Amino acid sequence: MTREEILRLSDEEKCRFLRLQFTDLHGVIKNVEVPRSQFEKALDGQIMFDGSSIEGFTRIEESDMLLVPDWDTFQVNPWQNPDGSRVARMICDVHRPDGEDFAGCPRLALKRQVERAEAMGFEMMAGPEAEFFLFQKDADGKTLLDTHDVGGYFDLTPVDLGEECRRDIVIVLESMGFEVEAAHHEVAPGQHEIDFKYADALATADNVATFRFVVKKVALEHGLHATFMPKPIFGVNGSGMHMNQSLLHDGANAFLDEDARWQLSRTALAYIGGMLDHSAALVAITNPLVNSYKRLVPGYEAPTNIAWSEKNRSPLVRVPARRGMSTRCELRMPDPSCNPYLALACMLAAGLDGIERELDPGEPVNKNIFAMSAREKRRLKIKELPGDLSSALDRLEKDKVMLEALGGHIAEHYVAAKRQEWADYISHVHPWEQERYLHGY
Repeated sequence: MTREEILRLSDEEKCRFLRLQFTDLHGVIKNVEVPRSQFEKALDGQIMFDGSSIEGFTRIEESDMLLVPDWDTFQVNPWQNPDGSRVARMICDVHRPDGEDFAGCPRLALKRQVERAEAMGFEMMAGPEAEFFLFQKDADGKTLLDTHDVGGYFDLTPVDLGEECRRDIVIVLESMGFEVEAAHHEVAPGQHEIDFKYADALATADNVATFRFVVKKVALEHGLHATFMPKPIFGVNGSGMHMNQSLLHDGANAFLDEDARWQLSRTALAYIGGMLDHSAALVAITNPLVNSYKRLVPGYEAPTNIAWSEKNRSPLVRVPARRGMSTRCELRMPDPSCNPYLALACMLAAGLDGIERELDPGEPVNKNIFAMSAREKRRLKIKELPGDLSSALDRLEKDKVMLEALGGHIAEHYVAAKRQEWADYISHVHPWEQERYLHGY
């Protein structure tokens, strides 16, 4: 969009405020809101904020940051204020006061990898499958650990009491330009999935950030609490965010080779090889919480085995059956709590490294790995992902490709924040420990 189009549309839609949106190190949306009188200044990237207040950004002595909006992300929110006015938003990159890129901006980290792919002749396309839970709230607004229904996979009313909320989420998403492909109840009670059409990597990351905001806001309007916490309930499936990925080259799908085995090109196999090779470090970014690793356990369909398949869903990477422009690979370990900009940056970096090194992912594992014995896994050389956040961080700190994808500033602050999260977790006494040990010892 042009500057004139944005200003004209803002006035036509009676936008009194503009949200300049960005994300912190952990993918949490932050924003600075300006009134109509400051729209021109905002479009010129002249709105400043205190970066020292955002975790992982800057020290107090160098705190001033500039918000530089991406004009193509201009969007008028569908909700009206009581006076009939509306609020618009633009997604921003964070720059230093002198105009230089800020090394701690997650969106710019993804842009660097997109540029690296372009230099190699590729454009990354990505399509997420994000899951979430809906919980009830009590009369005081406190979130309860009671799901709003007892439905299961693809169930519908009267079992699926979240159907109306889910439909309203889709309506809002479509009003904001999303092309929603499917929405349905997931496996666990209170769990849902909404899939939207794939896009280029940057647009997909922007869409994931917007999607999470919309889901939470609409759920709140229905008196429900939406959470993207990976494993909120023991004993049922957790929430994942499978990420479908492909590369385009001169407008054609670079993963397709109709004459090759499995109709997968050498580029596709090398890309898969790169993701497998870096997966033990990549998981620290795609699954960033202590809680993430309580989803990545055997028995709940979540992948823990480093392998690929072009048939079954038990390995880490699956190649769906469709070919042509739909040829793609699906990374199944990410969860929806991740920072989408950092996650996609590191996925792309891993795949491109595989292409540069011409990595061979080996033979596909088309048997159910969940049912294999430890001996059979050893025979097939199938390794497992790290079992907890601390172990994943150990692997991340040793992986030069992943660290370079993040950049020194983000890598340092991210690891430090996650080490502190792990330290806090292991220092607490949890109910399970009390139930297990209090009387036995």
